[in-house]
Amino acid sequence: MLVELKAWLRIGSDDEDGVLERLLASATGLCEQFIGQWLIVREASETAGADGTWQRLSGRPVVAILGVEAQGSALAADAYAIDIDAAGDGWVRVRPDVGMATVRYHAGMAQDAEGLPDAIRQGIVRLAAEHFGARDGQVATPPAVVSALWRPWRRMRLT
Repeated sequence: MLVELKAWLRIGSDDEDGVLERLLASATGLCEQFIGQWLIVREASETAGADGTWQRLSGRPVVAILGVEAQGSALAADAYAIDIDAAGDGWVRVRPDVGMATVRYHAGMAQDAEGLPDAIRQGIVRLAAEHFGARDGQVATPPAVVSALWRPWRRMRLT
């Protein structure tokens, strides 16, 4: 996305690349928070209580559950159950007699930035460009077009 941002800002040199990459990383993080999904597939692990109930994994969308471990070793297949639902939520249920378990999984929308939907990429570039323009003390207000570009991918949970 660095090339896209530099084109948007009409920057021809490499002098600002470090700043632009940090702005893109920040805008990517804000995008993930807004849409409630991880953009690039990455590995995660989280602890699941062994109480016999289904527990939702926090990263979304889950593309693979790699394993469930307790005290550093893999659990027997009958000690847990896993599922990935149609919405991409990962679920785990651990037998109560196991104790705390660690679930390792992969979650994200695409393998790399090129695989992301164009609207998400464009929103990230626009937001990074706004922040670049505000570096001289101006107040950066995210353009409404950014949230409009991201809104179709926004996932919210009612609790």
